[in-house]
Amino acid sequence: MGVQKKTRKFATMKRMIGQRDARLKTNKLRAEQMKKATENRDGVVREVPSAPTQMFFTYNTALQPPYPTLIDTNFLSHTIRAKLPLLESLMDCLSSTVRPMITSCVMAELEKLGPKYRLALQMARDERFERVTCDHKGVYADDCIVDRVIKSRVYIVATNDRDLKRRIRKVPGVPLISVGRGRYFIERLPDVPEK
Repeated sequence: MGVQKKTRKFATMKRMIGQRDARLKTNKLRAEQMKKATENRDGVVREVPSAPTQMFFTYNTALQPPYPTLIDTNFLSHTIRAKLPLLESLMDCLSSTVRPMITSCVMAELEKLGPKYRLALQMARDERFERVTCDHKGVYADDCIVDRVIKSRVYIVATNDRDLKRRIRKVPGVPLISVGRGRYFIERLPDVPEK
């Protein structure tokens, strides 16, 4: 019963202040600079792109039957996979006549995809579809469709591509059509009855 021996602790360190600690002088200066920057940013007026006169709230008054519909590669392949007749299904979805349009970039993309998409290519070569020639360089169909829609908002875009949908949703007043569960769905078109 003597005095208990104290054991040495190995690999212990003194506690240190972290580099991001708010008590350090450099971090205090940085925090003040950030605060000033946010105050200055709130006072700046940003340029907002003006909406065309044909836009009334979120509806596009320039869209009138027969609806000009830009068709994407993805939409054609999903239509074939769902075994839907393209023109009849579009007319049922929109309750009106439709002018399906295919850009030369979409045709080039279908030709590049090869024999796997030969049915989609046959469908795209149908005489009932209107051909739209592109006046830009490159054959990336998504950029072509987005540019065409931004220039004139008189189109309905038919696509199942997520990225293209996300880009077109940023353009006000442009409706989207997609294939799902054996039928076509439309987003953002006023006065269309849902079945």
